[in-house]
Amino acid sequence: MSRSFRRQALTMVSLLDKANRTLKVSLTAKHMNIEGIQQLLSDCQETAITIGSELEMLYGEGTESVLKLEEYCESLYQMTLVVKNPEKRREILRDLTGQVKQIRRLVSDQVPDRLEIVFLPYKAAMWDSLESVWMAADADKNCDTYVVPIPYYDRNPDGTFSQYHYEGDELPDYVPVTHYENYDIQKRWPDIVYIHNPYDQYNYVTSIDPRFYSCELKKRVEKLVYIPYYSTSGGMSEAQATCSAYYQADYIVIQAEKYRKFFDPALPKEKLLPFGSPKFDRIIRICSNPPEPPEEWKEKLEGKKVYFFNTSLNGMLGDTKSFLKKMEYVFSCFRDREDVCLLWRPHPLFESSLDSMRADFRPAYDLLKNYFMKYNLGIYDETPDIANTIALCDAYIGDSATSVTSLFGIAGKPLFILDNNINTIPAEDDWKGKAIPGFSITGDNDWMIAQGNKLYYSPSGDYKYRYFCDLSEYAYGNYYSQVITIGEKHYVCPANARDIVVVSNGKIKKRIVLEQCIEQSGAFAGAFGYGKYLFLIPNNYPAVVRYDTETDEIRYFAQHLDIFVQMVNGEKKIGGSWLYEGYLYLASPVDDQFWLIHAETGEEQLIRAGAGHSCGCMGIIPDGRDLWLLPYYGNVITRWNPGSGEIREYSDYPDQLACAHIVHGYECMEIPFSTPAFCGDYVYFPPQWAKMFIRLNKVTGEMTEWKPPFELPDEKRNGYYPSWAKAYFFRASGNYGENEYLLFSVFDRKLFLINMATEEYKEIPVEFDIQELEEHEPGFKENSEWLQYACEENAFNTLTDFLDGSITGNAFDKAEQIQAFGKIAANNDGTCGEKIHQYVCRHM
Repeated sequence: MSRSFRRQALTMVSLLDKANRTLKVSLTAKHMNIEGIQQLLSDCQETAITIGSELEMLYGEGTESVLKLEEYCESLYQMTLVVKNPEKRREILRDLTGQVKQIRRLVSDQVPDRLEIVFLPYKAAMWDSLESVWMAADADKNCDTYVVPIPYYDRNPDGTFSQYHYEGDELPDYVPVTHYENYDIQKRWPDIVYIHNPYDQYNYVTSIDPRFYSCELKKRVEKLVYIPYYSTSGGMSEAQATCSAYYQADYIVIQAEKYRKFFDPALPKEKLLPFGSPKFDRIIRICSNPPEPPEEWKEKLEGKKVYFFNTSLNGMLGDTKSFLKKMEYVFSCFRDREDVCLLWRPHPLFESSLDSMRADFRPAYDLLKNYFMKYNLGIYDETPDIANTIALCDAYIGDSATSVTSLFGIAGKPLFILDNNINTIPAEDDWKGKAIPGFSITGDNDWMIAQGNKLYYSPSGDYKYRYFCDLSEYAYGNYYSQVITIGEKHYVCPANARDIVVVSNGKIKKRIVLEQCIEQSGAFAGAFGYGKYLFLIPNNYPAVVRYDTETDEIRYFAQHLDIFVQMVNGEKKIGGSWLYEGYLYLASPVDDQFWLIHAETGEEQLIRAGAGHSCGCMGIIPDGRDLWLLPYYGNVITRWNPGSGEIREYSDYPDQLACAHIVHGYECMEIPFSTPAFCGDYVYFPPQWAKMFIRLNKVTGEMTEWKPPFELPDEKRNGYYPSWAKAYFFRASGNYGENEYLLFSVFDRKLFLINMATEEYKEIPVEFDIQELEEHEPGFKENSEWLQYACEENAFNTLTDFLDGSITGNAFDKAEQIQAFGKIAANNDGTCGEKIHQYVCRHM
């Protein structure tokens, strides 16, 4: 029984004792207030009935304490009958006083002074997020603990409940389980309840039984504690910032102090407890003494290195078609090998999520699963305990955006991060896909950031690049995007980083550190130089940044950020941007609004272009006095003169114009064009998601298909070439003619110089020294803030290379990995659960 109920019951008994004293005074008063005395007696009876009802619910009828409460109620009734008889009321008052003393003693004896702590897991596979806290509570002689697994339901596409699940019989044998129908929270009023599902009714794939939503629990629980079902290798999803249960919970356990910034700032600081993750406690404990494998696994594991293959929800939902091809490729790499064993463990919600959100792909997935089983390619792991599985594995292969990486990281086992786009062995020059990420529209292309965070330089400005320096202690993470040269200095602009690297006189001169107001990746989307100023365009960062390269002054503009960054159909979109005639123009991604910042004074204003068919602007390109606005949605290209306000819209395309989503491939009219070229009366729009180039006559408005004078691929070469667009134009630096543009073919990483007037062209080789690239390939190294230590799959380090133990770059170092992961986990010595239990009990 809970200490909370004991405290409440004894408090109510104290109220009865106080009422007796008040009654004695009232009965001996010179002028008795009969009405007041009757009300006091009624209040006492109601309080006694409340105590008795609670005790009956817990201990049944006929207990000594309940019988004594019934006697007390009878005495109260008798008092109402003799209130005007001094002798009899004195006798009954003595009875009432004695009865309350006895009730206090009986309640004290019957309701033990112990904490009642309840754990409410719903998926057995997620029990590890609670286990070490339960172990600490279970070992505490002052606590009564109950593990009460709760049911959950799959959801149909319309949100209604479908299949019922109960996994109480899948918890480890040493965990005593109480069925949820045999533990009534409404009756028992537990002191502490631990949960690991934060979503309540807002999960669109599954739902726990509504009786156990946090708002319902909090009605009868003294302390409600949420512990994340996941752990992280560094980053956190924005979706985890504002989950429903946070606002009902008394405490939220977080993995380390640094993660406070991820959560809704409206949450009280004292609610967040940076104690680590019980999941790590369990991994440390079990990996130090691995269990016996299941009998049916033993033959497959015997004498082999075991690779844990994780198929995550994020990877599958991000690009389901590519993900399934990746699975097929992984299976092929393991087939017919006798030295390795593939252990495939899908996310616990993988198949239900596939059914609910990507149902069209279920048949293809079933074929792959059947293929895996038919050809006995390895072990299909459906066991509820991931820690036991990890203890039996030698290495991890799979996505980075999953909590499983943190478990392998803490355990000190190698992490090989798969690229889900790669599904072939690389060809000879497929290294170009990552080495040549693209060219800057606004920056200095004598510099290129490649191989993660390495800066390369073309000394002659001829696109022949040599290694210059490492920009970060992290090997990967895409920390920087481009270089903008102002005067004699070169400013390496951040993408995921929150600093600017200044390069001068052949070395890194200094770093300009920005306000560290976000921990997520994707801080910035671009940059512009204007005079002495450098502007950084935000993505997740909460402001436009202006840096004065002469004075080092940093200014932040956030007042109208909601114009430029908006949520569209649940997805974050940012508008186009350009520096034009002394103003930074920032467009809305949903309408014709613009946020203008004067480059020098910082004065801000909001204006509308007045476009009649604006569905948002994803690109702004200047052409003399005009700005060309590329649409986010639809097919209307807008030509706008901000000075005169003149607007002209163009949409008379060839009938065959169509767009296809660059990732999923479905037909749409989103993001049709990328950066154009201008020549005389014509504008040439290259395809971003469209299926053709368009030539527009600015005078007549005629729009026709334009074919480049050279062949361009219709699709990306293969998975080694990540592609966000098909092609784009940009101006060449140096001694080139007015009508000469560079065209970058994203799908195959080829660069062409083309005279738009004559259509004369030549391909410009983009060159790296492949031996130099290999020398600087990171291999196993500290990866990023969001994944502490790993090796990433690419053309230099394939999955087969990893299986063969033939890694280019740094070899795996277990001590380095454990040290790296120690940065993102408090109490990573296995004591997290003990610390949580002690803290919550101390604050009861």
